[in-house]
Amino acid sequence: MNKKKESKVVPNVRFKGFTDDWKQRKLGELLISLQNNTLSRAELSDELGVAKNIHYGDVLIKFGNVLDVSKERFPMISDEGVLEKYKESFLKNGDVIVADTAEDSTVGKCSEISGLNDEVVLSGLHTIPYRPIEKFAFGYLGYYLNSSAYHDQLIPLMQGIKVTSISKSAMKDTEIVYPKSVEEQGKVAEYFRNLDRLITLHQQKITLLTKLKKAMLEKMFPKKGSVIPEFRFNGFANAWEQRKLGEITDVRDGTHDSPKYVQEGHPFITSKNVSNGFINYDDVQYVTDADYEEINKRSKVDVHDILMGMIGTIGNLALILKEPDFAIKNVALIKYTGDVDYQYLYQALQAGCVTNQLSTGMDGGTQKFVSLKKIRELDIPFPDGWEQRKIGTYFSTLDHLITLHQRKLDMLKNLKSACLSEMFI
Repeated sequence: MNKKKESKVVPNVRFKGFTDDWKQRKLGELLISLQNNTLSRAELSDELGVAKNIHYGDVLIKFGNVLDVSKERFPMISDEGVLEKYKESFLKNGDVIVADTAEDSTVGKCSEISGLNDEVVLSGLHTIPYRPIEKFAFGYLGYYLNSSAYHDQLIPLMQGIKVTSISKSAMKDTEIVYPKSVEEQGKVAEYFRNLDRLITLHQQKITLLTKLKKAMLEKMFPKKGSVIPEFRFNGFANAWEQRKLGEITDVRDGTHDSPKYVQEGHPFITSKNVSNGFINYDDVQYVTDADYEEINKRSKVDVHDILMGMIGTIGNLALILKEPDFAIKNVALIKYTGDVDYQYLYQALQAGCVTNQLSTGMDGGTQKFVSLKKIRELDIPFPDGWEQRKIGTYFSTLDHLITLHQRKLDMLKNLKSACLSEMFI
């Protein structure tokens, strides 16, 4: 691909070999709207029916830019009379389904139909089905209409406060910009389809690895009343011990004060910043050197310590692997003392035999919390030191794989977002 800087109607980035200006036409000149059926989701069947129904909520949340009808499960229409009433609106490959209602600015998200053979598919309530008048390459409209280049036109046209919507009359005057060449349209769509395949691949791997970890956390730690797990590594046969968390490590919490926040300084970590094994700094506040030093007199965080959320996001964990530079509040600090392997303990705190104790030990109304006393009293099962290290290494390897795929997934999503901005007008 090469960059284009001319003031012509061309995108910033396009494929080599294409130099023509892109066309620019009103949506109402390129797409005709079809009638959608008026059945609510409650009137549909999950099992039997004569036609598939595309719901606006699935377009907003579940379906992607291009919807392969053959690979998705739909609510079914069982009333033959509905088919007769809407027979002129049976969807075809290349049609586009727009969600016209949402609780935010995702109104206007759409899916282009593909993979349709003999099935009868209708667009449902709160959707606008469109059919292109002229030929477009497979997938181009699905990706273009979901790009910021197009969607930004819809935002000022949306109506409503709690629930926003957009009408066909408002959309008809929006601009669609597209290559004259169907071949170039196809190149653009294919590029994004390949990105989507990679995104889906990493999402699937994350799902499989997460399910594997959840299953093994159940099988590699003893269930309540047992001293031996269902699965264990070869060479280990001794019964496990069980002791209170406060007996095998030092459990503290952060400051109870509310220091003054500053624009720059040391990050001030609370329960909302602890999740999925890491510290999330996206929405963090900062404290001065003086407050940082004062707080850390009682709750200094060190490498191999574990943080646990105590308020709201109860039980969320972060394992500290690098020298920290933050202070904490509303977070339990589980100090590494050397009496138990830190990787093992971090994984044991995620096992059902421990998390079940946390879920029954919460207090509070709308905002749940767990006391430091209850965290100290958690019953922790643990084997001999060598078996602890084997278990800790096994689960940390799974965590590493999950993190690796998550990073690749985030990178691909960022790449797609950037390309949607640069490759469309």
